[in-house]
Amino acid sequence: MGPPYTEVWRVLATNPMTALPQELRPIARRVPPREISHDDLQLLRLLATGLPVDSVARRLDLSERTVRRRTRTVCDRLGFGTAIEAIVWAARRGLV
Repeated sequence: MGPPYTEVWRVLATNPMTALPQELRPIARRVPPREISHDDLQLLRLLATGLPVDSVARRLDLSERTVRRRTRTVCDRLGFGTAIEAIVWAARRGLV
């Protein structure tokens, strides 16, 4: 399992690509096959803040199960294996 969301976000906010761990650099440059929707971005933005799933669910007025399922769907749609990879990709493009 990769670093926690908050750690990835801290690294991205303080020093872009040079501070990103070597294993995450190729992910940050990756271009996904599909566009990302407004709802997908909203979910990634909340996850990127480091909020736990239950807090994200409350903010989006969804169940925790739905948040987990949507997170998996977003990752699959973008071609990433984890939410952190998707967050890094979005952060590199200024989307979150």
